[in-house]
Amino acid sequence: MSDDTMAPPTTPPAAEAAGELRDRRSVLRCAAMVALAGAGAPILAACGGGDDAGSTGTTGTSSAPTSSAPTSAASSAPSSSAPATTASGTVLGPTSDVPVGGGKVFTDAKVVVTQPSAGQYKGFSAVCTHQGNPVGSVEGGQIVCPFHNSHFSITDGSPVSGPAQTPLPAVNVAVQGTNIVQSA
Repeated sequence: MSDDTMAPPTTPPAAEAAGELRDRRSVLRCAAMVALAGAGAPILAACGGGDDAGSTGTTGTSSAPTSSAPTSAASSAPSSSAPATTASGTVLGPTSDVPVGGGKVFTDAKVVVTQPSAGQYKGFSAVCTHQGNPVGSVEGGQIVCPFHNSHFSITDGSPVSGPAQTPLPAVNVAVQGTNIVQSA
């Protein structure tokens, strides 16, 4: 009889735990897809909408994070994902964002713009030539890929250190007024 009395208390918590793991896995899977796709709100909204487990009473805990995540992703996506376009190209940002002897990574356009000397702007692909990861920053006069620590020259995009052996491809950029524009 001790087997029968112990079985009911252990079975429901195990089933509940399995359901919670499934919900956590679904959330993590959706978050990974969002990070990889870079599309943010549409994917995250799709992940949160059709969950059958939500009707079992776990809706209160699982819907709060899901509903807050799309709004934060949606609110940040329009401001950074839609660069202005002119007749001569896409406006990346103001020249004031690119310091002399440094640079700025424009992640949405996948372009890094540097200013090796005052008034001289250079554009390069923001995709590392080692394994295709995005470069992360411009520090100490070098473009840095944080994934495998490749460093590139801000002057010509050539590899300075790390595993990358090929320079970052040049991208056509120009200054129009106070903006940096990527030409096609």
